[in-house]
Amino acid sequence: MPLFSNLQSDLEHRAAQGLLRRRRALESAQGARVVVVEGKSCLSFCSNDYLGLANHPRVIAAMRRGAERYGAGSGASHLVSGHFAAHEELENALAAFARKPAALLFSTGYLANFGAVQALVGRDDTIFADRLNHASLNDAMLLSRAEVKRYRHNDPAHLEQLLATASRGRKLVITDAVFSMDGDLAPLPELLALCERYDAWLLVDDAHGFGVLGREGRGALAHFNLDSPRIIYMATLGKAAGVAGAFVAAESIVIETLIQQARSYIYTTASPPALAAATLESLALLREEEGRRERLQKLIAQLHTSLSGLPWTLMPSTTPIQPLLIGENEAAVTLSEALRERGIWVPAIRPPTVPQGTARLRISLSAAHEEADVARLVEMLREMI
Repeated sequence: MPLFSNLQSDLEHRAAQGLLRRRRALESAQGARVVVVEGKSCLSFCSNDYLGLANHPRVIAAMRRGAERYGAGSGASHLVSGHFAAHEELENALAAFARKPAALLFSTGYLANFGAVQALVGRDDTIFADRLNHASLNDAMLLSRAEVKRYRHNDPAHLEQLLATASRGRKLVITDAVFSMDGDLAPLPELLALCERYDAWLLVDDAHGFGVLGREGRGALAHFNLDSPRIIYMATLGKAAGVAGAFVAAESIVIETLIQQARSYIYTTASPPALAAATLESLALLREEEGRRERLQKLIAQLHTSLSGLPWTLMPSTTPIQPLLIGENEAAVTLSEALRERGIWVPAIRPPTVPQGTARLRISLSAAHEEADVARLVEMLREMI
């Protein structure tokens, strides 16, 4: 049938460009070492479980207790009958953790960004977006029907030029805090200053900073010591927190607006209350175990020191995301496969996730890694020069 032959042609074209993706199923929990379905154990540098909490005994025990009390599923959306006491407790705890008046849980970060952007701006408003923002922010701004103006990556001067030309409706600046493919930080103080000057909101997607940056892992706002009612803060719970879901924290009036108007909140079944119980325990661990973040920083420093002299460029990043720039798609895939054959799993990231000619190995470090694990990765990379 022509419909299917067209799909086949598209897939073959993608494969020829070195862009075909495949999944690998795990038979073990997340950790520094994982077991894939074919039974092979790998040293993993591709998980966003930055603090090693996804398999923490206290988090697992809390989820078990939550399931015993509330069952396996929520049964309905939050606004029907799916909002449990555990959800309420977690939202209050997340608001306090983020130092914001209120917070709202979403099932995923994608849904959180969709809901927040769509509820706050529309056809008569303007969105200003960093060119390297995550796909969820890009899709959210397009679906909002607002006018979109994209500024050069981490370029406040260009953003100001665009803000100065906008006169109608509400203004919303949206940015990642830590950019997921480069590992660099947005200049949040400068962006907030512009929002103050031009009367705009600042939506910060802190998916990769929450739990990692700032005192007690409170995220990018704590890292920069920022506090403003203009900031709408989104963070995910499936990375450093080790569980799943996301939340938006903001002024109470903003959160109430999301409850009433965010379609991705209103029309989605609530996440399991047992997951909320597990996340509460994860938050406690974030506050208590500063040593995990200290260990992570030592591993980052070790990697930077050890990779000097390689033909590939380690992009500047002080976060667990350590991109090794390779260049061509095929070269990145070949290097990734060669590492996997040696029992080391590092993903090759290719367009359209990153710009053409910037394919890379995205090395993700975790507090679950040992110094010997990083040394092993570096040793294997040096063998492939």
